[in-house]
Formats: sequence, structure tokens, C-alpha cells
Amino acid sequence: MFYVILRGGGDLATGVAIRLHRSGLKVIIAELARPLAVRRAVSFAEAVYEGTWTVEGVIATRVDSLQEATALADRGGVPVLVAPSMVSLVARSLDVVVDARLTKHTADADMSSAPLVIGLGPGFIAGTHCHAVVETNRGHTLGRVYWSGSALPDTQTPEGDPRRVLRAPADGPLATKAGIGDTVAAGQVIAEVGRHPITSPFAGVLRGLIRTGAVVSRGLKVGDVDPRGVRDDCFLVSDKALAIGGGVLEAILTRADVRGRLWARP
Repeated sequence: MFYVILRGGGDLATGVAIRLHRSGLKVIIAELARPLAVRRAVSFAEAVYEGTWTVEGVIATRVDSLQEATALADRGGVPVLVAPSMVSLVARSLDVVVDARLTKHTADADMSSAPLVIGLGPGFIAGTHCHAVVETNRGHTLGRVYWSGSALPDTQTPEGDPRRVLRAPADGPLATKAGIGDTVAAGQVIAEVGRHPITSPFAGVLRGLIRTGAVVSRGLKVGDVDPRGVRDDCFLVSDKALAIGGGVLEAILTRADVRGRLWARP
């Protein structure tokens, strides 16, 4: 059988997973025990907490072993396996590993873990950490595949209006006061950390918000307000995620040895 392992189940990773799944590939997502996804409505990472999570009609299901994961993938499902270190996954012969964690710093990926290892965004150098890197920065290079070198460096600046990104004002558990998809007003309290409120910088729709009760650190991104105010957009995979997914698919189909394994699958 031919499997693609995605490290991470956030919104961009979910876009990759959906694009590969719809293309007929078998995808297994490896996630942390307590993931902190901001765009939770479109993140398969939510299956870790909820058991199942549906994004655009595709259902992801939490599983407890690699055997369950491969069995579910063989049946056409999308399994989410809690495997933060990938230790349980390297015990078998993998086909493709996609590091979709978007950590944006020096990668700990290992090219020896699979015939094809793909890194998403900054922090990866093709030929050192992975075989291929897919660009994640918006612009004319978004979704392009690099077989040498690296993606564009992290700008450390949110795309669009930087005020849209909500950050934790202190360390501690997050208490939410609004839900994803809610219309919010400028100055409205979205969440609190202790006695520290997090307010909306402008009117719009709440596009993302970390789960209530999550323990956060000061400065961590915890929410996202979209000034365009289109509620339906909060529940759709972004154009960026799908473009990156297209790059991953291109990388898989470009490598003749990996493509041969794919075509030879039962």
C-alpha cells in the first residue's frame, strides 16, 4: 500500500490532506496530544479532541495505533494518529512524509525516514532536511516546489492587516467569549487569559480561535479576525492551503521512484 504521512493537522496541513485525499491518495495525519490550531473549523487536528472532525465533507477520525490508521486509510478514511515524535511511524516502510507543522525555524526532518520527504515553508533546505520544499509565502511563488535550496524566509509579519492576529496577553488558560464564525465589533472581548481581555481590533468575523481551556503563553497567536466579514469563509479551506496542497501533489508525482510505488499499489 502507498501512504502519505502528514506531520501536523492544522489548517494548511488539512488543505494538503484534502487535496491529496480527493486525488485518491491515502493520507495519515500525525498530531500532538494537545494541538493548538487557531483555524479549528478547518483543521483535522480537532479530531484529537472530538474523535471525528469534518472539513468540506471529508471526515477525519482519531485512531490509537498505526494499524488502525492504515486500515482506515485503506477504507478511504482520513486517520489522525497522536504520534508527536513519529517513533511509531518509522517502524514501517513509509512512502512519503510531509512535514506540515509550519514551525518556521530550523527543521528536525530526516531525509532517511521515507523515499520522499517534503517540507512546507521556511526552515527546510532541500537536500539537507528533505528532498523537496514547497513555498508557503503568498505571492507568485506560492505552492512552487524547490528541489534545491529553501523557501522564502519567514517575514514574521501576518499577511494582510497585522492587527487581525490576536495574541495572548499573558500566560495561562484561555477562556473564550465568542465562537468561530461570529460577527464581532471593534473592541469586543473575544477571550480572556486570567483577567487580561483579548479584544477585536476592528469589526469583522471571527475566523479562528484556539479552544477554550487551552494553556497559552504570552504572545502566542490565539485568534484571527477577518475584516471582510464573510462567515462562510471561516469554514472553507483557504486558497493558500489548496495551493500548497497542489505543490505537494506535484512533488509526489514528479519523483519517478515514488510515482512508480504509487502506480504499483494494490
